[in-house]
Amino acid sequence: MSKIAKCPIKVPNNVEILLDKEVVIVIGNNGRLFLSKPSSVVIVKDQQKLIFNSKKKDWVITGTIRALVNNMIIGVYKGFTRKLEINGVGYRAKIFGRIINLMLGYTHRIEYKLPKNIFAETHSKTLIILKGADKQKLGIVAAEIRAVRPIEPYKGRGIRYTEEKVVYKEVKKNKG
Repeated sequence: MSKIAKCPIKVPNNVEILLDKEVVIVIGNNGRLFLSKPSSVVIVKDQQKLIFNSKKKDWVITGTIRALVNNMIIGVYKGFTRKLEINGVGYRAKIFGRIINLMLGYTHRIEYKLPKNIFAETHSKTLIILKGADKQKLGIVAAEIRAVRPIEPYKGRGIRYTEEKVVYKEVKKNKG
């Protein structure tokens, strides 16, 4: 049995949850999120708590659905942020509306168009802050931007998450 599925979720006052047989809708200050769930997972709303049960012995998927609904509640209540740091001489980013313009040492500029409900800002030329209510979509966007120029292990040039630790390699030496 899943230990996560047994824990109820406390719902904040300004978050509204609509339950259906197949869909969970969470509405809050930062937007509206939807989740399709299997019919074997039963969600019961008791005052300001959500309790998760399973009709069959699907406790594993019940724990997964509970974690996803918890992320949705946190997302519409507080929101999620992801910070990307750009390292390298001449590497920088600019934001024009919904497009991030990346200059990363290539012969051309790379333009990344942000999806709906994901917002970006830059406080300096080398720091991109991504914000959004959907944790999964935010992680995908951050990974796609990072994949444009992943960090290289010798000098540390490229795009990395601010909390990411880079293991540097020693320079190759010629023994001749």
